[in-house]
Amino acid sequence: MSDNWEYQLRIKLGDKYADIARSDPGNEAIRPIVEILIKHNAALKSQYDAFADYVSEAEKQGVEHFPLYKWTKATIEDPAKKAKHIASFAVYVDGSEVYAKAIADALEEDLRPLISRGLVLNLSKHDTNPANNPQPPSHLA
Repeated sequence: MSDNWEYQLRIKLGDKYADIARSDPGNEAIRPIVEILIKHNAALKSQYDAFADYVSEAEKQGVEHFPLYKWTKATIEDPAKKAKHIASFAVYVDGSEVYAKAIADALEEDLRPLISRGLVLNLSKHDTNPANNPQPPSHLA
């Protein structure tokens, strides 16, 4: 059954590397990450930036059409949550947020050694199974 799910890798970077990844992705300091991403036709997107984009789009299109607007806006406006999400990055492959397990596994294998080098603080793989993904509180959705 797990073959039916798609996956996403997420990495957490230290503050210095997170700032570089967000503002200067070609910087030599994160070159090993970028080389792996290029190999897999992948890119990083900070979870904070993804949340901010969602809020911005909701405000342009009408928040009533975006069920997670309140929850997402509250998240990006909370300083502690902002700090957490600004250093957490989703790995997109071929422009997609989620992808096949084999792709996620290959990316994970290539990125994992960067943990011991200090470039990546944490690496996690998430699937699209709703049972494994907490939902936002209903009062904020």
